[in-house]
Amino acid sequence: MVKLGLQDIIKYPLISEDTVSLIEAENKLTFIVDLRAKKRDVINAVESLYEVEVEKVNTVITPDGIKKAYVKLNPEFKAADLAVKLGVF
Repeated sequence: MVKLGLQDIIKYPLISEDTVSLIEAENKLTFIVDLRAKKRDVINAVESLYEVEVEKVNTVITPDGIKKAYVKLNPEFKAADLAVKLGVF
């Protein structure tokens, strides 16, 4: 089993019309992550890299073979603030 580093787990944030509406309505950010990353890995990476608390993570593998992680932040942290910090909003 290969040990993934924090930088390896989170590849990049995803921005589209749908993800912007998730940021505003549900306090969720969407990331493209490594296929081998588990939900716990994504939680640890997001919390460590961006200094926020994660409430929940849902993952999906697209038909293209790309893994997306929908990361819901705890209410005291704003997804819009983190998106601005990441330069995607």
